[in-house]
Amino acid sequence: MDFPFIDGRTRQAPAGPLQVPVPDRGQQTDPSGYLVDPQLVDAINVALLLSQPLLLTGEPGTGKTQLAHRLAWELGYGEAIVFNTKSNSSARDLFYTFDTMGRFHAAQTREGSAANIDYLHYNALGLAILQSNPREGVAAALPADMLHTGPRRSVVLIDEIDKAPRDFPNDLLHEVDAMAFRIPEIGNLELRAERSMRPVLVLTSNSERNLPDAFLRRCVFYNIPFPDRTRLADIIQTRLPALKDGASPLLDSALDFFLELRQMGLRKPPSTAELINWLHSLVRSGAAPDKPLKAAGDALLKSASTLAKTQDDAAELATRLKTYLGR
Repeated sequence: MDFPFIDGRTRQAPAGPLQVPVPDRGQQTDPSGYLVDPQLVDAINVALLLSQPLLLTGEPGTGKTQLAHRLAWELGYGEAIVFNTKSNSSARDLFYTFDTMGRFHAAQTREGSAANIDYLHYNALGLAILQSNPREGVAAALPADMLHTGPRRSVVLIDEIDKAPRDFPNDLLHEVDAMAFRIPEIGNLELRAERSMRPVLVLTSNSERNLPDAFLRRCVFYNIPFPDRTRLADIIQTRLPALKDGASPLLDSALDFFLELRQMGLRKPPSTAELINWLHSLVRSGAAPDKPLKAAGDALLKSASTLAKTQDDAAELATRLKTYLGR
């Protein structure tokens, strides 16, 4: 079924399921297409040289998370291992979780394994440390059903670390320096990364909360700035095949409109990621790359929901669109 997929007016159910797109963001998330600023390259190389975590800040949508996947790809380490920080995350959660209730149930019913190790689940940094060792060196820490693919190096992403409780970064200081942790549930066993296989650590923060000074001193810091117009055009041409063949009237005028929109004082100015989604939906809605944005009036109105993310911003954008289109 061609776009649009529904019209919202029909009173009769379809004879069978309608076809809508299967999510395929490969072109937009392919790490080979991530454009790395020269200054960011320098920060990455310093972090690798010093074996220190790379801490990235910048407004949401500027590519902090995707940088970790680009780095893992460029280093040849496979896919980055991701830890999504939550408001209740503890330092232990970064390494492993233990199914206390499952172990208790097994003890009460005598069903299931009686070994604590089978109730362990390794999380991002714990898994990377485990995989940095040969299997024979960490056999005592491996649950029976766990696949071990080491020794290998990994890139570990701790995403949005500023969401965690304030003690979270401080509680990690020793473990991050040593790349080691202990597991009390299996005899206080210590796991330590092989020196030549230490995980590469990337942290992101949206600066919602200040991180402790002691933690910041152990990081290499880089703030990803919002791209300028030329850089935005390069990113779009890399990520959207329909607009990759050099400058086009649609791309030029859409960038003008987008950058003006960011200066309007919206509560949540649209980001680079939203620019990509907007242009993708514009083209799929019928906007022609060889014509300016104003020629795609209906497509522009249909795609507005990709740019404004609050009620007030949506109202402000609607007013701006009416003026822009002369309606």
